[in-house]
Amino acid sequence: MSLSALGLTQAAEEIREGRIKSAELVTDCLRRVAEADEAIEAWAYLDPELTMMQAEGADLHRQKGNAIGPLHGVPVAIKDIFDTADMPTEFGSPVWAGRTPRRDAACVARLRAAGAVIMGKTVTTEYAYFQPGKTKNPHDPARTPGGSSSGSAAAVAAAMVPGAVGSQTNGSVIRPASFCGVVGFKPTHGLIPRSGALELSRALDQIGVFARTVEDAALLAEVMVGFDEEDPDTRPRGRPPYAATARSAPPLPPRFAFVRSQVWEQAEPVTREAFGELVDALGEHATAVDLGGSFAGAVDLHRVAMETEMAHNLRRDYDKGGDQLSAVLRALIERGRTHRAVDYMAALAGIQTLNGALDYVFDEYDAILTPSAPGEAPAIDTTGNPIFCTTWTYLGTPAVSLPLLSSERGLPIGVQLVGRRGNDARLLRTARWLVNYLEEQG
Repeated sequence: MSLSALGLTQAAEEIREGRIKSAELVTDCLRRVAEADEAIEAWAYLDPELTMMQAEGADLHRQKGNAIGPLHGVPVAIKDIFDTADMPTEFGSPVWAGRTPRRDAACVARLRAAGAVIMGKTVTTEYAYFQPGKTKNPHDPARTPGGSSSGSAAAVAAAMVPGAVGSQTNGSVIRPASFCGVVGFKPTHGLIPRSGALELSRALDQIGVFARTVEDAALLAEVMVGFDEEDPDTRPRGRPPYAATARSAPPLPPRFAFVRSQVWEQAEPVTREAFGELVDALGEHATAVDLGGSFAGAVDLHRVAMETEMAHNLRRDYDKGGDQLSAVLRALIERGRTHRAVDYMAALAGIQTLNGALDYVFDEYDAILTPSAPGEAPAIDTTGNPIFCTTWTYLGTPAVSLPLLSSERGLPIGVQLVGRRGNDARLLRTARWLVNYLEEQG
């Protein structure tokens, strides 16, 4: 097997046990990039020489008998909205072309502290919004990889790198994970600090990860979680044992609440049929649950919060460089400037209210089961519809997309699991159980 096909956890173990070197793994990943990226274009910035220097440094560090971290020598890709002190960060926009930050974003610094090799920067859509970037779907270059973490999802799907970091303000981790056929995990809002990242919406911005397995996603997220004084939504907490919990067996078989949600009519026929078969296969483990009318306005509340905060946070770029922004981004900022303060405050207040309304679901069920996206990846001129992610992003709940279904064309269709806020480890354990259960069922 090619080293570039190794999963994150396996690669870390192989390096830790001395069976392979980081330089060997990184060399093979760079070979895979040279082989595949001309067609996919997942990278915004990649300097093979810099990447190899990091890998060789990791090998030397280990050879000297120094302590190593859980990701020692393993390459990880970073979405181009996170600051990196040794690489440009350009937010997918010509407004910021050539921008070189002075220090790493908090999540990047924690990856380095865990021993990871920062392989390069992956393509994001313009300001992590809807204007498509150059990246293509590895399963079909005529289709979108999703947005806005398009390059991160595509790079993992194409075996260019075993793990990657993305972000989600609406559907930018779960949706591209679904379209590209990889695992995408978005932890609870406020668990991974956003310091040094492009700020779109304090209420909604959440950092997520892409990997090939649930265990890999758990490990990648685990090393980034923690308090950071520059992110007011983080708080001091112990290191969560995501990876160990994800590998463990649940004490009882999980129960799933199958939620069609208020937007079920936007699910494509292939998704409706596939989820019908999935629920049948789960039998007594899954029950259809109606969340009730209180959730009917969640999508609109998310929109008001997102548009208002993005209009505020991008006001300088709009005022000074508006002619270099896409029409779709300018329109969002202009809408955001029209929202009333009372409506914005109501949108923020609704987050806690609706999370409380979910308590009865999570008191009985381990996870909500719902689509990751309306269907398979659409054409390349769009990033796809995030509607099945919107409510869960608004609520800040943990969510994971699993590549368990496919269309008649063989294109991936993700299954989304949603957990109670703060119950990320339990959600990951439940997700791994579902993957294993369906594999056993054939």
